[in-house]
Amino acid sequence: MEKPKVVILCGGEGTRLREETEYRPKPMVTVGGLPILWHIMKTYAHYGFDEFVLCLGYKGDAIKQFFLTHELMHNDFTIKLGDRSHDTVHKGSKAEDWTITFAETGLKSMTGSRIKRIEKYIGGDDFFVTYGDGLSSQDIKKELEFHRKTGTTGTLTAIHPQSRFGMIKPGKGDLVETFVEKPVLYDYVNGGYYVFNKDVFDMLSTDEKCVLETGPLASLAQKKQLAMFRHEKFWYAMDTYKDYLELNKMWDEGKRPWVCWE
Repeated sequence: MEKPKVVILCGGEGTRLREETEYRPKPMVTVGGLPILWHIMKTYAHYGFDEFVLCLGYKGDAIKQFFLTHELMHNDFTIKLGDRSHDTVHKGSKAEDWTITFAETGLKSMTGSRIKRIEKYIGGDDFFVTYGDGLSSQDIKKELEFHRKTGTTGTLTAIHPQSRFGMIKPGKGDLVETFVEKPVLYDYVNGGYYVFNKDVFDMLSTDEKCVLETGPLASLAQKKQLAMFRHEKFWYAMDTYKDYLELNKMWDEGKRPWVCWE
């Protein structure tokens, strides 16, 4: 069975993180000095999934430039200006052995449209999809096994979100009975790590207004073709500048629950 490829949605403008995304695409915003996209790819590669399709859009050239120069910029190297055929990279550590397809999927395209436009690069029956801004400690291989066992067209990772507000339980009169600062909520939400069977392409369109999360996912759920892989541990999305600061604080303090490759 062919190893599933990993499709990462990298084309959005990231308007809620404008402090960082005015000059670079959101997946290039750094955590610990490296783009969050790199962290996501390291997670998949740790579980053996190292063939990627990046759906580019807003400032996609910055993503291409990073990977084209990554090896040189993170190692010592020697060049001869008159003859570049014998350039030497003095590798201090093992380089990532990844295969990456850079696909231009439109500046304004929505998520469903971007996925449909890379259909030609998906050869196997199943493939992964995720966004370029979310970190998770989940076992990617277990999600794939779960997906194949259920036999559904799609599987999404279901996570418990953390409230962005303090939660109160009212008591008698105008008194507060309990107060909990930003608790983990009981309900599940979509964590954005998907596995799809290639049949999902029949539900998508190259029309730039095609949104994965509305029509297609709702339709799959209605047809009992969307499974939920429960993930009860760490998950964090970089939606705002505050999230950017929090993830970098975790990194600086050595609290890195998504790092499975060390």
